Amino acid sequence: MITRLTPQDASFYRLESSSNPMHIGSLAIVRDPAQDESERSPLDYDGLVDLVESRLPLVPHYRRKVREIPFALGRPVWVEDGDFDIAYHVRRAALPAPGSDEQLHDLVSRLASRPLEQTRPLWEMYLIEGLSGGRRAIFTKTHSALVDGTTALEIGHVILDTGPSPREVARDAWVARREPGEAELLAMALMELAGQPGEALDVLRHAGGNAFSIVGAGGRALERAVSLVRSAAIGCPDSPFNARTSRNRRFDVVRTDLEDYRKIRKRSDCSINDVILAVVTGALRIFLQSRGEMLTESAVLRAVVPMSVYVEGPDGDRLKPASEVSTMLVDLPVGEPNPVMRLSHIAHATEANARHRRGVRARTLVHMAGFAPASLHAMSVRAASTFAEHTFNLVITNAPGPQQPMYIGGARMLEMYPVSPLLRNQASSIGITSYDGRVFYGLNADRDAMADIGVLSAAVHESMEEMLGACVQ
Repeated sequence: MITRLTPQDASFYRLESSSNPMHIGSLAIVRDPAQDESERSPLDYDGLVDLVESRLPLVPHYRRKVREIPFALGRPVWVEDGDFDIAYHVRRAALPAPGSDEQLHDLVSRLASRPLEQTRPLWEMYLIEGLSGGRRAIFTKTHSALVDGTTALEIGHVILDTGPSPREVARDAWVARREPGEAELLAMALMELAGQPGEALDVLRHAGGNAFSIVGAGGRALERAVSLVRSAAIGCPDSPFNARTSRNRRFDVVRTDLEDYRKIRKRSDCSINDVILAVVTGALRIFLQSRGEMLTESAVLRAVVPMSVYVEGPDGDRLKPASEVSTMLVDLPVGEPNPVMRLSHIAHATEANARHRRGVRARTLVHMAGFAPASLHAMSVRAASTFAEHTFNLVITNAPGPQQPMYIGGARMLEMYPVSPLLRNQASSIGITSYDGRVFYGLNADRDAMADIGVLSAAVHESMEEMLGACVQ
């Protein structure tokens, strides 16, 4: 089956560079239930390969690769990979046992630094063994062009189960269709252009400069949206979070308790999203001060905040995602020394933005069995990319996950962290997700510009303690 990349898919594919790989990542930590070396773990490498292969019918794009149109006469197309090899995509890595969390994070940062091979389907998954405490890890990275979160889900989304026994998925007798040749792709593009004279003029105008250009109605709408944001914003404040990126990354994590956010929310008449942003703001303030930044009370950092809104159930205990992913620009008051006032400023800002933010429907995701936030984070990164480059300092993606234990191939998942890509001139990204009573932060950063990312990680805990002390008496 041959389908053309959408304008947004194509833009992500073209944004790829050695210093800005455009893949969305996720890191899951699972418990290894093996009691001794003679007992086969349900999540060994062969078991993971079998599991992923059985779930591929739910994500058919994961067997497709990108092919360029000769002479750039149109957007690239998805074609089925006739040489698809599951063993190439599901890989094995190991830490020197007993591997520490720091060694795991260093490995993830190196894996996240490497661009995906563009001649194959744009995804990889690693089973990481040797982690201390009877644990294993699964790191997945998928190109942002591959996952739109609605019609195309992320692979980590579909390998999860609600119980230790993997659910049955109808198997398909997949056989790759014949891959088209260059002449066939060219003929198809010319036929399409013949029926779309406006786009044909765009292609002819730019093809001589070797530039990619079919904009299309969707692309023009996106350009208008970016233009509006560019004209409305006066530019973002200067900050260490805006810098040229290198080819290398650093990755760190933070683990917090969801109940702490609930306590603050109940005392402050705001949302859990507001509390999370206030904790992040306090951490950013501490980080900037550690760098010797002089912060006035009016100092702010401007963040693009794509999030799936958290909704409390009637009993105030059950947390679930809403059916919409929304995006907004928020000025985080890092200059405000009072944590209560920081939370108040953020609550008012998000309430004011609620009338104007852009929403993307996500009902299909949140009603799926085994719901996981990976696809929502992919949607969030797409939403963030529509903002003009110099109008924000950093991206904070926030997506809720399931509040009950989940399993991968029979192994219980203990932790889950998003690994969001760095957009152009963005030295750090913060991905946040909740799972089973915890809130997990994944901090991805440029290795040169943010060598002190560990300071920001530690500052999240310090900020949470400050918020709890001020809001919960």
